[in-house]
Amino acid sequence: MVDTPKIRALNYHQHPKPGKLEIRATKPMGNQRDLSLAYSPGVAEACLEIKEDRSAAELYTTRGNLVGVVSNGSAVLGLGNIGALASKPVMEGKAVLFKKFANIDCFDIELDESDPEKLAEIVCAMEPTFGAINLEDIKAPDCFIVEKICRERMNIPVFHDDQHGTAIVVGAAATNAIEVAGKRFEDIKIVSTGGGAAGIACLNMLVKLGVKRENIWLCDIHGLVYEGRTEDMNPQKAAFAQASDLRTLDEVIEGADMFLGLSGPGVLKPDMVKRMTSQPIIFALANPTPEIMPDAAKAVAPDAIIATGRSDYPNQVNNVLCFPFIFRGALDVGATEINDAMQIGCVKGIAELARATSSAEAAAAYQGEKMTFGPDYLIPKPFDPRLMGIVASAVAKAAMESGVAKRPVESIEDYKADLDRSVFKSAFIMRPVFELARNTVRRLIFAEGESERVLRAVGAMMEEGVDRPILIGRPDVIKQRISRAGLRIQPEADFDVVNPESDSRYRDYWKTYYDLMKRRGVTPDLAKAIMRTNTTAIGAVAVHRGEADSLICGTFGQYLWHLKYVSEILGRGDLHPVGALSVMIQQNGALFVADTQVNPEPTADQIAQTVIAAARHVKRFGVEPKVALLSHSQFGNLDTESGRRMRGALEILDGLDLDFQYEGEMHADSALDPEVRARIMPDSRMEGAANTLVFANTDAASAVRNVLKTRAGGLEVGPILMGMGNKAHIVTPSITPRGLLNIAALAGTSVHSYD
Repeated sequence: MVDTPKIRALNYHQHPKPGKLEIRATKPMGNQRDLSLAYSPGVAEACLEIKEDRSAAELYTTRGNLVGVVSNGSAVLGLGNIGALASKPVMEGKAVLFKKFANIDCFDIELDESDPEKLAEIVCAMEPTFGAINLEDIKAPDCFIVEKICRERMNIPVFHDDQHGTAIVVGAAATNAIEVAGKRFEDIKIVSTGGGAAGIACLNMLVKLGVKRENIWLCDIHGLVYEGRTEDMNPQKAAFAQASDLRTLDEVIEGADMFLGLSGPGVLKPDMVKRMTSQPIIFALANPTPEIMPDAAKAVAPDAIIATGRSDYPNQVNNVLCFPFIFRGALDVGATEINDAMQIGCVKGIAELARATSSAEAAAAYQGEKMTFGPDYLIPKPFDPRLMGIVASAVAKAAMESGVAKRPVESIEDYKADLDRSVFKSAFIMRPVFELARNTVRRLIFAEGESERVLRAVGAMMEEGVDRPILIGRPDVIKQRISRAGLRIQPEADFDVVNPESDSRYRDYWKTYYDLMKRRGVTPDLAKAIMRTNTTAIGAVAVHRGEADSLICGTFGQYLWHLKYVSEILGRGDLHPVGALSVMIQQNGALFVADTQVNPEPTADQIAQTVIAAARHVKRFGVEPKVALLSHSQFGNLDTESGRRMRGALEILDGLDLDFQYEGEMHADSALDPEVRARIMPDSRMEGAANTLVFANTDAASAVRNVLKTRAGGLEVGPILMGMGNKAHIVTPSITPRGLLNIAALAGTSVHSYD
């Protein structure tokens, strides 16, 4: 078949199985015991608890995290009245977004009912099933009737996303647009086209934000909504009727500060834009073709601030910025409704996030786009993971303060931290490390200071309060890349710079390096060249001289190349590379893997050192180490070379007084499944599943690390270079800015804080 957008879309919905949703069990169902607990007779206990106390449903069922997306398909965006069944792909898509962005479970409910009062009756009857209702794609004015009845009769949040979701995102974008334009809500004149549910809700939101109702001029397909008009009117439109003799959009657009379009293509003409005020705000939100194309508006008003509903232009007004997170906050505090205060909280949270530095994750998802607050960046991107914590916590706070929260949280700060941890997979395991880092002052030097990933990590360090970094790089290049990335960090103010091309310490550095390496074939000329070109060596010398406490390098290049210079310069006295430890974070917890980089075929003594060092580092994360020595041999059943080395390491470890559990040599399934291990070695010295795996060679360790990352959805923290007293860490080229932030936190703790 010809590869067209239509075919791609249909294939996406059909394969590998039809639709975009499935239901999965959250409890084990592997034996008779499980069955008796999940259904009869065990299920009766949960039923009786809920019968006695309705709120117990949130404890024993999914209701507290379950939203119903309800539609009759009468006003599907861009498609019109296509009916309930044809709307199902849209509603499934909405459910997928709930799950993806806010981890909210969702059932899509398509109802073949056109009478708004009957539709409302059906929705109200579903209250026992859901923790909240999202009304979707119901035509106006029926949607107003349905929402009003449901909100009055139901004791759970009811939210019509087409109205209020659009209004919230428009409110956030408008809040920032007037700041960019240097205007105030109470002073601006707004002309709007579109008297449907979304348009009316947007205008009501703008009034709540401070716009004067008398300064709003609403037009629809029949022209201006004016006092005394009877054609195609309803109470919602009438609330914005003007006492005026003007009748057309062309007449009322004169002197408008803002145009808000939720109507159809080509409604706003370039000549009309000319007659608006300077730096006009134009929200042309009709899809797929807006009321005016941005380039046509810019042609007559180059200073115009423009938003559309399209993803191929800046400032896409997208409801996904709002609805997952407003429901997340509402569900988590048991809100009985989504009120004005919660919606305003959502508006402010979205607007504030756009004014902050863009996240590295959003930058990766939208490569090539400059995401710096201004005319072309009024609202954040949907894939900014900070939306969850910022917006949902703002909503929860507003719900508690307005008195509609049945289950208020004790601390909004702790609640936000929990939300952030649910988004950033490494946040939970890294929490004790960050707490230590905040209480320790250490100077971290980054070898690749010109890298955008490093610069984003430095920006995050400023927000986290993790040390003051030193960057090796050319100052002009660093400044240029900071500007391009839209970051708010500045050399000297936020970090120091070592310029390889021109630095007053150059002579001291090359002489130090020469003194360290003159008996290893390094001449003065070679030392001078290396101190001009090799940033890893420069950083290591800075640490050796005491001008920095820890080096972070490796965002490009081969690990062992960096390790050579780190070992030569810093590997002195008791310090030497023992191994590299990677923390692999998965859905069911963290798994520590070693040695992934340093010793290709370690000796028994090197394996024993790796075990001891790995256990020490595991404790840094607040985890009690359980170390498994892995081999193809299992408890002495094979006389293989790797098995002999592992058994030799065990003899060494057994001769030491160690305060952690270790066991081996064994297979990975024996290490991770206590039942399997008990069958093979009933008197094993280890209890439970291992959390730290030490392999007989780097090939195996690195392969497992990469399989866990690419096929099992694991997130890596590390690699952590063990044995160097926290003086250096070598990352890998695939590391993300958040990965660098995690390494910086590890490097930012004193070695004595976890010994």
